[in-house]
Amino acid sequence: MTNRLARHYSRFRVSERVLLTGHSHQAWPDVAFGAQRQAWLDAAELVDDKWERAFEVAAEVRAGYRRLLDDPDGHIALGQNTHELVTRFLSALPLRERPRLVTTDGEFHTIRRQLERLGREGIEIRTVPTAGGAPLADALVAEVDDRTAGVLVSSVLFRDARIVEGLDEVAAACARVGAELLVDAYHSLNAVPFSVVKSGLRDAFVTGGGYKYCQLGEGNCFLRFPRHCRLRPVLTGWFAEFGTLAAERGRGETAYGEGHLRFAGSTYDPVSHYRAAAVFRFFREKGLVPERLRRISLEQIRQLAAGVDALDADPRVLSRDRSVPLSRRGGFLALTTPVAGKICGELGRRGIHTDFRGRSLRLGPAPYVTRHQLEEAVRTLGAVLAAHR
Repeated sequence: MTNRLARHYSRFRVSERVLLTGHSHQAWPDVAFGAQRQAWLDAAELVDDKWERAFEVAAEVRAGYRRLLDDPDGHIALGQNTHELVTRFLSALPLRERPRLVTTDGEFHTIRRQLERLGREGIEIRTVPTAGGAPLADALVAEVDDRTAGVLVSSVLFRDARIVEGLDEVAAACARVGAELLVDAYHSLNAVPFSVVKSGLRDAFVTGGGYKYCQLGEGNCFLRFPRHCRLRPVLTGWFAEFGTLAAERGRGETAYGEGHLRFAGSTYDPVSHYRAAAVFRFFREKGLVPERLRRISLEQIRQLAAGVDALDADPRVLSRDRSVPLSRRGGFLALTTPVAGKICGELGRRGIHTDFRGRSLRLGPAPYVTRHQLEEAVRTLGAVLAAHR
């Protein structure tokens, strides 16, 4: 299946080089190229009337995310990146009355950095550690009280791919005290099946994007929020007034549109949505649903893990955490090494493209990567390690 799929990624030359950058940047299928071209042609033909077409494309993107989230009734707001969406969420919280936010030390920089900064301005930030044996959900629940405005946590940790279990318990704890829950599902979508319903998150906010496992490229992020939400984000764009612009407004009144418009932004570049809609269609045509992608991913990660284990590397140079089974991790294999950057660079010079963060070398396969390429990657990693002895 992977060999047949690779031909649809010819512009990324996935057959000519080993792209294990799947956790950072997956290749785009060729249909994305035609979609970007179509966006330009629509702009040239329709000029300012292109926005009617752009909004139709955006609706298709929202529908694509709704399918991935298994979400029957939430609203989907789109944004260029998760930061603009997370900050809109934060701006809607009653932080004057409830000046406490709960999170973990394993969040991606979008959340980590913004909360650190808010902490400097007097907001109480309670950060629970991801290391240790205690379930992460239990630690989060223990920190939620009636001063808590929100909890922000990932469904899959970006450093080591651990799946965070018990999010339904966190959601229940938030509901008991009237706090909001934001789940960062970026590293779940198209890597680990994610269901708003089955996870008990119908009353939660969920954010994520398509730069990684969805293969949508930049500019394709979303914020899912419950249908009954009546929060009023302080950071709000004029698109949030669509449908009310012609109405009479009282002095000082800030109106919000219906549905997804409540968390809408402002004028954006619609090219990314053309690309996303085309890729969503491609995945459906090829039957690349999350459950199938998960089976492919687990098979690839298990092959990589077995190959790395067989190298029998000096654990002071390279090791992997076996305390959590691969079935409870997301779509990449994290290896610990004090020279992650050097190894990543050397692999790249030898045609094996990976990525790293700190001491973590991350091998991210994708559905277009072949078994032979995975074998080649492990052999090359062994040769690079031998050079470091």
